[in-house]
Amino acid sequence: MELTNRLDAATIAARVAAGRLDPAEVAAAFQARIAARNDQLNAVFEQRQELVDADLAQLRARLAQGERPLLAGVPVIVKDVIWSQGRRVTQGSQLYRDFIAPADAIAVERLRRAGAIVLGMGNTSEFACKGLTTNKVYGLTRHPLDATLTAGGSSGGCAVAVAAGMAPLALGTDGGGSSRRPPAHAGVVGFKPSYGAIPDAVGFAHAFNGIQVIAPITRTVADAELMFEALAGADPRDPDTLGFSLGAARPLHTLKIAVSPRLGLDTPVDDDVAQAFDQAVARLQAAGLSIERADPAWPRGADEAVLMPLQHVGLANLYGDAWRRDPEVFDADVARQIERGLAWTGAEVARAREASRQIALALAGFFTRYDLLLCPTTPCVAWRNDRLGPERIGGVAVEPRAHAVFTPFFNHALAPAISVPCGSGRDGLPVGLQIAGPRGADRNVLAAARLVESLLASFVNPA
Repeated sequence: MELTNRLDAATIAARVAAGRLDPAEVAAAFQARIAARNDQLNAVFEQRQELVDADLAQLRARLAQGERPLLAGVPVIVKDVIWSQGRRVTQGSQLYRDFIAPADAIAVERLRRAGAIVLGMGNTSEFACKGLTTNKVYGLTRHPLDATLTAGGSSGGCAVAVAAGMAPLALGTDGGGSSRRPPAHAGVVGFKPSYGAIPDAVGFAHAFNGIQVIAPITRTVADAELMFEALAGADPRDPDTLGFSLGAARPLHTLKIAVSPRLGLDTPVDDDVAQAFDQAVARLQAAGLSIERADPAWPRGADEAVLMPLQHVGLANLYGDAWRRDPEVFDADVARQIERGLAWTGAEVARAREASRQIALALAGFFTRYDLLLCPTTPCVAWRNDRLGPERIGGVAVEPRAHAVFTPFFNHALAPAISVPCGSGRDGLPVGLQIAGPRGADRNVLAAARLVESLLASFVNPA
């Protein structure tokens, strides 16, 4: 069973479809891994065996009828903000600690249609609104290489589960980097598709209205591609997907690639991250990719802080009344965000919305000159899990959100971006390289990530 839980999704699906692997044995192998590591890592919950058995029974019936689903028998962990029918889905909040999802989210529905087996729910920060995966329902998720460290947030449970071998696939969300930063810290792959590529119209309302997407988290880029193809495509229930089209991947040698070590921002980066990133870029250039140094030209004053009112008012809109009744129900950091959201004026919110638009326009203009953009996923490796963020980056004191600087702009631009492991920093901790492209160029981004992964394999420190 140990061997089985090291297989990638494509291999599992092929062997299950061919009758060479029993899907129940596959599920049991990964469940055994969860049993062995979850007490320490605190990543996965809601392992409802009757629901796993129902998925397995349905898959067996389909296989017996000659079907060969794309993800036949592949185990998956679903982030605890995404509806999975019959399971408790809490959003990491005391307000929803007894909520049972009445239906599947469209992405979960499509995973089941593709033959995947949902094993459980991955821990999240409350309402997916914090860069540390901890909450008042399930507590703290720990890094798979060092239990004193964090894997970041908010999809920390999913990233840790994949890194620790609890499942080959996980389904996260990404409204500002939640499914890229934790994979970077844990040493796995996190893909944020273009907004509109994957339907997301069934489930909870969320604070990141108009920029949050469903995001695959996997051990390999090939598995991210496989999962994406199972999930992508329009659905009449989600108008944001209608009329949206994905282009085919172009040959990589025809693409013009920009590299931006600080994404054109005045922000510190730790030396170990900068060194791993520079080594990775040098390796790619040696392989013949057309790469040149170029920074996006952002509007004056562009940084994550100018965008945060949108998250705060999103939370205040959804949970302000509950906060007024009892602030103690909430995670303290989330409660502060709600309080701030109730205080922002309409003009301040409009200013944040315009900043979001200008950032999107700046990146769109950049992608008229370049096909892809490379930058670090995070400016630091994982930090201690008793604080919101590292106290220093690049040798200077920073605010708690300084670790998140390189991911949110791609959400506001509605653009695809992926984090792939590119080496290791201090204490052998993983470093992530981020690849982004214009909206709709998801397959170009994935194809480039596949090549990066193959060229940098010797630099990767697997969790």
